[in-house]
Amino acid sequence: MTQRGTSEELGVAVIGTGRMGADHVRRIQQVISGARVAAVVDVDAGRAETVAAPVGGCTAYTDPAAAMAAADVDAVLVASPGPAHEAALLTAFEHDLPVLCEKPLTPDAASALRVLEAELALGRRRVQVGFMRRYDAEYMKLKSLLETGQLGRPLMLHNRHRNAASPPGFTSDMLISDSVAHETDVTRWLLGHEITAVTVLRPRPSANAPDDLQDPQFVLFETDGGVVVDVEMFVNCGFGYQVQAEIVCERGTARIGDGHAMVTNMAGRWSGTIAQDFTERFADAYDRELQAWVDATRRGRVSGPSVWDGYAAAAVCEAGVRALEEGGRVEVELVERPALYR
Repeated sequence: MTQRGTSEELGVAVIGTGRMGADHVRRIQQVISGARVAAVVDVDAGRAETVAAPVGGCTAYTDPAAAMAAADVDAVLVASPGPAHEAALLTAFEHDLPVLCEKPLTPDAASALRVLEAELALGRRRVQVGFMRRYDAEYMKLKSLLETGQLGRPLMLHNRHRNAASPPGFTSDMLISDSVAHETDVTRWLLGHEITAVTVLRPRPSANAPDDLQDPQFVLFETDGGVVVDVEMFVNCGFGYQVQAEIVCERGTARIGDGHAMVTNMAGRWSGTIAQDFTERFADAYDRELQAWVDATRRGRVSGPSVWDGYAAAAVCEAGVRALEEGGRVEVELVERPALYR
């Protein structure tokens, strides 16, 4: 097994070989440094073998526990569906393996709390949660600006999160639990506040949305620092993928996500391009996130979003789903934050 702090490559087991898992396999092998894919895991043996085949020295498994017990596995990347995360994380704890877990940490606050308690029992952090927006260049620049205090205290945060089209089986609840989950984390990270209450307004559904889908939604957060945050969540906008944010402070504002890296002027018109999905918009963020995890792990450290952040996001999303279904304002219930995560 790789000794932390050496120049040897980190042997990573990637659990889940769907869209995200396969993309992370590519990223580890072709983009970042300091790691290699030692194992891939999927309940579909054929798919696991297909992903493993072009990767030298990579073994395909159908059982996560078997992969984690392998001598050449030093760390785990969990990219399986959310309901499978808890079992994978607890198994990783049994092997004392560091983990990068794609969001959500788990699908609900109760299971996230169980993971938190299990990590507390280890006495040290082992998990980085995959909230990749923290590694996006524009969000990082906005965070740095806020920390200088030049704009004064934040008062409001406006967010827009739009997808070209929702995938099959996407539900109204998932607009919050799968999509607004990102704004939940980025709000807490940018402001350094906890979200204390959620309200969800229901505009008339778009004609482009499936008949049973409440899309768009307008979500309001209240924070313990007195900032009011709104999120426009629209997953069938039709024209592309957009993530934008504007912070309104006492002495100024700052906005990110306009996506105008290049604008062309031709034949009496100006134009630019709009990303079509999250893998395009946040490709660099995923690269930075994974490199940061590998670098920290090889030094014997854990950095980035913690299990507490994953638990807090799950609790906020649960409150949001209740607000969507029941109407009105729903308060967020959190346990006391353990010292390990302060």
